[in-house]
Amino acid sequence: MSERASLAVLFLVLVVNVLGIGLMLPVVPMLVRELAGGEISSASTIYGWLIALYSLMQFTFGPTLGALSDRFGRRPVILSSLTGLALDYLLLAVAPDLWILALARIVGGVMGASLSTANAYIADITPPERRAQNFGILGVAFGIGFVAGPALGGLLAEHGSRVPFYAAAVACAVAFVLAWFFLPESLKPENRRPFAWREANPFGAFLMLRRHRVVAVILAVFALAQLAERMLEATWVLFTAHEYAWSAGEIGLSLAFVGALFIISQGVLVRLVMPKVGEPRVATIGLVVGAVSFLLFAVAVWPSILFAVLVPYILVWGLVGPALQAMITRSVDANQQGTLQGVISATSTATGVVAPPVGGALFGYFIGPTAPFAFPGAAFFAGSLLFLAAFLVWRRARLGALVGG
Repeated sequence: MSERASLAVLFLVLVVNVLGIGLMLPVVPMLVRELAGGEISSASTIYGWLIALYSLMQFTFGPTLGALSDRFGRRPVILSSLTGLALDYLLLAVAPDLWILALARIVGGVMGASLSTANAYIADITPPERRAQNFGILGVAFGIGFVAGPALGGLLAEHGSRVPFYAAAVACAVAFVLAWFFLPESLKPENRRPFAWREANPFGAFLMLRRHRVVAVILAVFALAQLAERMLEATWVLFTAHEYAWSAGEIGLSLAFVGALFIISQGVLVRLVMPKVGEPRVATIGLVVGAVSFLLFAVAVWPSILFAVLVPYILVWGLVGPALQAMITRSVDANQQGTLQGVISATSTATGVVAPPVGGALFGYFIGPTAPFAFPGAAFFAGSLLFLAAFLVWRRARLGALVGG
């Protein structure tokens, strides 16, 4: 199968997969509050810890699945991940208490490697000079899923808080069928390598890649920026529900709007901007825009301010992920791409262990009665400082000569 045909099938699988993720986003905080009882300030802390639990599982098992994909191929790992996500959603749909909710998040975290393995798949079939553009395809799939998913999830929630989870499980089942029948294997036999436990854990995988300076710097920048992004993800639903009194449907539509912007950024702008501006410069601009945008998010007392800042932020930040992916994948051999993507996934999910509880706690504290002053956007302010730190690390490293652009 040609590169274009393989990408088309992978794109369809990812759209349906992300659709399932998007379906449940607007309603998970509501389900937590339904099962836990109490006020939104206490439910926000539990919600943050559930996200952290999911991320901890991904951090622990992401490199293992990445190493398995280097040994057995990308296709089996993608199929297994889709199966695990479907089980995760079904458990969420029937969860009678917070313990089953936690179990569901554990299952989803252990098996949640479909997106990182898709990145390795793209690296397998794409020449290095076209990787930034093709990594943008993953962002387009993500965007389409997030346009339809949250909007549909918010609407389905009007018929019951559990309905979106059943729909998400069905979406995963559809993605599994598409992958089973139409997705070919991308990793050639000569590029496979033996499975080794010393590299199939987050710490061993990090040690294996530490000798690559480009990898180490980009991972540090990525980690700091992801901490900020996770702050936003963990508190967006809570912030908009509290500050603007948005319903689940309105929150879903706001997330759909974010998805639409990602489609424009990674489906159109990445192909126009990246060849002209260059990947290192795109990363620099994106980090500056991130720091300024989060500072403005923190003081967005009206939805109009929030959306006025959100548009340029998403359009610019959507270019940074493909730029970093393209630079980092050129720094390792073909038989290490799965392990590399496992490390990237572990880095991302490690930030998800830290940021959601911190973000949820900051939000809960600064809307609570013991806070010295009301500041619902405190988590966004912290995110602005993290983006600033990422920018300083990036500028100090001066990787332009090593990665091109």
